[in-house]
Amino acid sequence: MTDGADVLRAHGVQITAQRLAVLHAVSANPHASADDLANAVRTSIGAISRQSVYDTLALMVGVGLVRRIQPTGSPARFEDRVADNHHHVVCRGCGDVVDVDCAVGDAPCLTAADDQGYLIDEAEVCYWGRCPACQSESVERPVATKLLPANT
Repeated sequence: MTDGADVLRAHGVQITAQRLAVLHAVSANPHASADDLANAVRTSIGAISRQSVYDTLALMVGVGLVRRIQPTGSPARFEDRVADNHHHVVCRGCGDVVDVDCAVGDAPCLTAADDQGYLIDEAEVCYWGRCPACQSESVERPVATKLLPANT
């Protein structure tokens, strides 16, 4: 991330210590929930209400500084990787979320078999599986039930 103040200014967002702290927390903690980001901001600048963090995240999503994702069964998560059409993979074991680039070529996921007349500019794809750490555990730990999509 470049200078946070410059980034906010370039997107027409008034600069405050709270907004800078939230922007930094999103950058430092990709795919974190709003509550996790609130805790990170409190560690950084002290007191901030959860509502202020939610409001700031909503503002940043609205101006395109932050992307909001919400895997099935998970609280909303936030990231600052907004300049491309990428996807995510979620671990069924621990709930970890990581970025995955489009499979091949120039965003093939944006070419639907039948676009119904829509001009498609973004696709949300979420892969599900088990991360390397969960795969290597000798004893199966319970699957993170809050992150279980319907198996299709």
